[in-house]
Amino acid sequence: MISIRNLSVEFSAKTLLNDVSYVINRRDRIALVGKNGAGKSTMLKIIAGLQRPSSGSIDIPSGVSIGYLPQHMTTEDSCSVIDEARKAFGHIKEMQQQLNALNAELAERTDYDSEAYAELIDRVTTLTERLMMEDGSAGEAEIEKTLIGLGFNREDFDRPTQEFSGGWRMRIELAKILLQRPDVLLLDEPTNHLDIESIQWLENFLTAKAGAVVLVSHDRAFIDNVTNRTIEISLGRIYDYNVNYSHYVVLHRERIEQQMRAYQNQQKQIADTEEFIERFRYKATKAVQVQSRMKQLAKIERIEVDEVDTSHLNLRFPPAPRSGDYPIIAEALSKSYDRHQVFSDAAFTIKRGEKVAFVGKNGEGKSTLVKCIMNEIPYDGTLKIGHNVKIGYFAQNQAQLLDESITVFDTIDRVAVGDIRTKIRDILGAFMFGGEASDKKVKVLSGGEKTRLAMIRLLLEPVNLLILDEPTNHLDMATKDILKQAIKDFDGTVIVVSHDREFLDGLIEKVYEFGGGKVRECLGGIYEFLEKKKLSTLHELERSSTAAAPPKPMPAPDSPRKLTYEEKKERDRAINRAEKRVKEAEEEITRIEADIAAIEAALASGEQQDPDIYERHAALGKQLDNAMSIWELASMELEEIKSK
Repeated sequence: MISIRNLSVEFSAKTLLNDVSYVINRRDRIALVGKNGAGKSTMLKIIAGLQRPSSGSIDIPSGVSIGYLPQHMTTEDSCSVIDEARKAFGHIKEMQQQLNALNAELAERTDYDSEAYAELIDRVTTLTERLMMEDGSAGEAEIEKTLIGLGFNREDFDRPTQEFSGGWRMRIELAKILLQRPDVLLLDEPTNHLDIESIQWLENFLTAKAGAVVLVSHDRAFIDNVTNRTIEISLGRIYDYNVNYSHYVVLHRERIEQQMRAYQNQQKQIADTEEFIERFRYKATKAVQVQSRMKQLAKIERIEVDEVDTSHLNLRFPPAPRSGDYPIIAEALSKSYDRHQVFSDAAFTIKRGEKVAFVGKNGEGKSTLVKCIMNEIPYDGTLKIGHNVKIGYFAQNQAQLLDESITVFDTIDRVAVGDIRTKIRDILGAFMFGGEASDKKVKVLSGGEKTRLAMIRLLLEPVNLLILDEPTNHLDMATKDILKQAIKDFDGTVIVVSHDREFLDGLIEKVYEFGGGKVRECLGGIYEFLEKKKLSTLHELERSSTAAAPPKPMPAPDSPRKLTYEEKKERDRAINRAEKRVKEAEEEITRIEADIAAIEAALASGEQQDPDIYERHAALGKQLDNAMSIWELASMELEEIKSK
């Protein structure tokens, strides 16, 4: 559907993307992954038409619509939430004109059995469905479902958008983009401002209703549940995997291991050649051989290993000073602002060494309770902080407390003690402050970089109660893994406010849910909590539906309905298209198997082969796996169509 051809991007003589090519298909769910600064957001901006590449092209067919949600954007504050969301349907008139033009073209065409005619029918059907959905009351219903799904209450609909924080206004923009139903959705960190329930709703929406999706996210559970293809950007190149993120991690590790082996072999070859040249450089009888080796050395294309692996870094908190048995005891704890009751009669006890999570929709009181614990705001009821409790607190505004006049390295050097001082550069590198970045002044850092620096500083302070308010928002997956392991190994008490399910999984043993003015305790991990909550919601739905209407008798099974002539014709076309996809997949498998057989025959011949023959063999093996997966999906689709 969208073709990226030979794309290159350069900034200040630095190559960010180099001759990149790939295709975005109609139902692709693509995760763009790579280190911070690899070019993921730049790629989205170029596809969205907001930035021009240094060279190459983006081919987008006419009629294909694109919706783009950036990480940061300026939002308007001129109307209510519901009126702002209604702006998503400003394109209805344009869609109606497109539909009229397509219907006029359809009336003139006579090539009923061609693929082009079938595609025209698909476009007419899609546009008609969109207009039916978006016009009138159906559109209003979609607006309501989308806003509620993203965490708004009905009482919020008529409130001015200026009353909401930047995070909530980003939700309004996301709602507008989703309501427009673009053919391609480009989402840059869409979960940063969402709570767990809204993230789950967005997952379901993207899986069931979206067309093609290309997203950048550091929420591993989210991209695992949404995507079926992973494109990694590394050192200006891309690596395209036809799998979700978890499977990609395994394949990525294998690729790096292969690269490392090839790199080591090449380094040995280079060293041997250089040794030969140096040894016989001044011997006249070896002059020809030396010249030959020098030319050979100059022609070698140096292998680069895409990524330095920092996963071995074992970051640990300093030993926690012993606190009392119960660091926090709350009884009849309440907090309100004017007439708004945030929560009331909260009662809970957190024991020494427990790791717990505060979860719930934004605005339900999670951060408010943290501020009560930190004694930053007044409250009603009793809140006891245990004996010898030393709190380490990471808040969203933590970055503002850094000394901006000193360097990144000095910021950490001033709090590091003991053996950890010898590993400061390693720690900074793991949190993306490697090399010259460690000598930057704090005042020139971005907001996200300051947040990461504040997190590192907290990791090195001797405390026994850690309170972390959304600690993962600006961390990539590798860094989150390092932080998660450090918290798991920490022998003190931990409270985490987070919407990142994968980060919380295996880390916490108790969940406190905030909602409806209450704080509820739930024993077990985050997925146990979500499963219990899902069951509870289903039971409530059953009770409400039972109360609303008496049970109806089960209808008799319908006899199979005969297809109309047009339906039969459309079904036949769908079968033809599916059979074509199966045939193309089989031909691709045959071609790859022939290439593999040719390489294996060459290896079996005993003759000297090119050094990269094993890499080509491994790459073909992966291509064969992908081709087999495509064939399997196409075959399943064909069977499904035939069974209807």
